[in-house]
Amino acid sequence: MLKIIIPTIMLLPTAILSPTKFLWTNITSHSLLIALISLQWLTPSYLPYKNLTPWTGVDQVSSPLLALSCWLLPLMILASQNHLHHEPPVRKRIFITTLIMVQPFIILAFSTTELILFYISFEATLIPTLILITRWGNQPERLSAGIYLLLYTLISSLPPLVALLHLHTQAGTLYLPMIKLAPFTQSANSWTTPLTNMALLLAFMVKAPLYGVHLWLPKAHVEAPIAGSMLLAALLLKLGGYGIMRITLLTEFSEPLLYPFLTLALWGALMTSSICLRQTDLKALIAYSSVSHMGLVIAAAMIQTHWSFSGAMILMISHGLTSSMLFCLANTNYERTHSRILLLTRGLQPLLPLMTTWWLLANLTNMALPPTTNLMAELTIMISLFNWSPLTLILTGSAAFLTASYTLFMFLTTQRGPLPPHITTIPNSSSREHILMTLHIIPLLLLILKPELIA
Repeated sequence: MLKIIIPTIMLLPTAILSPTKFLWTNITSHSLLIALISLQWLTPSYLPYKNLTPWTGVDQVSSPLLALSCWLLPLMILASQNHLHHEPPVRKRIFITTLIMVQPFIILAFSTTELILFYISFEATLIPTLILITRWGNQPERLSAGIYLLLYTLISSLPPLVALLHLHTQAGTLYLPMIKLAPFTQSANSWTTPLTNMALLLAFMVKAPLYGVHLWLPKAHVEAPIAGSMLLAALLLKLGGYGIMRITLLTEFSEPLLYPFLTLALWGALMTSSICLRQTDLKALIAYSSVSHMGLVIAAAMIQTHWSFSGAMILMISHGLTSSMLFCLANTNYERTHSRILLLTRGLQPLLPLMTTWWLLANLTNMALPPTTNLMAELTIMISLFNWSPLTLILTGSAAFLTASYTLFMFLTTQRGPLPPHITTIPNSSSREHILMTLHIIPLLLLILKPELIA
């Protein structure tokens, strides 16, 4: 564990002390090295925990997410270079430092075996994210987006803290391998049990986000800089999904407690997909599609079967890479046209033909076309939900149909149609952008060859 965390922390002095000329090169190459070392976590193991210590441990649930979070840091740095092109060197260093500061907390959150440490690192990711949105966002509404994020996160994170302290008094420990063995003193029909379970789930449901408590997400996504959007879509939403998977394994959930969450998650997947069909803002469209996909993850994590957990995990990884790639593509459009409105940035295929190829690949993975891991994940989740209750097929099927509809709508609007008259000259796509897209799509295409790495 330390051989990843220590190099990650050493990125901070690298960002501060590197000569301005080599700043981007040093940071990108160093973080890419860390990403390559982190792939060792993906080796399948028969042990429940790999390299277990009193504080951290990597198991089959956390290893794919850990590899994903290390993989995305160099991509976020690559994507931000043009955005910070005109800023003075000091501000570039501060921006990179803020990005790097999130990373150790995310790694800790995904690998910790102690629930209070998990809670602390889960909450600590909020501060650098807030700085990214409120300082480096593009529009004046970024402050209200930051306040939304802060209020939703803080209000939802108080009940879990109380529940964790209550759990500690009951079980005497919050160490994950031990807590399953601890005899609980509370009776099964006690009113505190469902209440504790609800409180434990609340913070993760808001972070995931569950439909109904998702309003902070589109706002934060739209106002965040490209690195902030990638961080939110690819990693912070996964913290919510991961938390739900951990907590549901921890306690027994009664059937009536599942119904409202499952209904909201599946109904949300349907509703946000239909909202996407009438979006005018490109980033808001991708943000709402994230809510729709995470709805399926929440539903799968709540029913607690082996199949549903595998499906939820595969969908989290593939959605992390896909939505991050879509945000990068939206950003390349925004940097050239300075607009996110779909009608003002249409018909770019003749001008940027190579970018159209990336758009096509990203959209096909987003709508779960074979042979992508997204399809495997959605099928696995649909089958496990259908097995739990056949009625869920109506909602999941409609959501899948709408996903294909709005993805095609997004592709056709951005790439086809007449070119708006105000676009006269446009810079060509750069090698940096093509490398960025390649590093997103390669894992997506390779994972289908060996999906047991992330299942």
